[in-house]
Amino acid sequence: MWIGTKDGPERRLIEGAGLKFIAITSGRWRRFITWRNLLTPFFVLRGLIEAFIILCRFWPDIVISAGGFVAVPVIWSAWLLHIPIHIHQMDWQPGLANKLSAPLAKTISVTFEKSKSDFDPRRVTVIGNPVRRFLFAGSAVIARENFGLRKETPTILVLGGGTGATALNQLVIETMLMLGDRVQFLHITGSGKSIEVPQAPNTYHQFSFLNKEIALAYAAADLVVSRAGMGTLTELAALGLPAIIVPIPGSHQEANAEFFVQCGAAKMFDERQPATSLSDLIQSLLADQNQLQRMSAAMLKINDPQAAQRLVDLVL
Repeated sequence: MWIGTKDGPERRLIEGAGLKFIAITSGRWRRFITWRNLLTPFFVLRGLIEAFIILCRFWPDIVISAGGFVAVPVIWSAWLLHIPIHIHQMDWQPGLANKLSAPLAKTISVTFEKSKSDFDPRRVTVIGNPVRRFLFAGSAVIARENFGLRKETPTILVLGGGTGATALNQLVIETMLMLGDRVQFLHITGSGKSIEVPQAPNTYHQFSFLNKEIALAYAAADLVVSRAGMGTLTELAALGLPAIIVPIPGSHQEANAEFFVQCGAAKMFDERQPATSLSDLIQSLLADQNQLQRMSAAMLKINDPQAAQRLVDLVL
């Protein structure tokens, strides 16, 4: 059973996998002054009641959370009901949800060794970050046929995140128009963020969402332009895909991106820079295959490919 938000992008994936999805209410604490924060406690209380009722009805053997604002009422409800709790910390820095939840957890897993110091080390195990196994089965040949790609033209995969990123999407479209048909793009805009580009060349392919076909998109990519959610970044690491990371300004994603840059696996780009700068960066990387190979090798060293199995062993 998966508990999430009514409008979350994960619902399609969970139900597509044949799992039960239940939506609850929850409040998001915004880290800036806004009247909406006055309503947050009421939404959290409502979510707590909903989560408590759901857990009483299904009574799971364990509750596992990777953070996010919807997780807090579920974790608190599980603690009240004495249901074992496991927390997984994906990001380089812990978010507020995991900080609030970790004291109630029986066990905690983290992606990076550094993160052990953020929690009670007696309960922490470093496992890496689980990635979807089917991603390793992608074929570049099948990908070219599926997406109508040219074999000889470099392919850029753009990942805007589950709900999309308007600023990043617009930046990529401007960059694509500058590059023309010298580069082909697989552009995943995010659900509800499709953009009409009538002047786009036939080397530009736009999707709002890819499910199983994402494995083919990864297989086709020579370079990835992506937001800096750790789930996506560790998938790139597992597949050895060099990346230009465009974090959300002022967010925890900046720390994620900086870590990958320090490892030599990626370049970081500020979305407030002009499209000409992104175009120049893409062209310089594609022109230096040795650098792309070094970035790919650095990517492969970041994440443990057995992280999913290690998580299973830890919680069962």
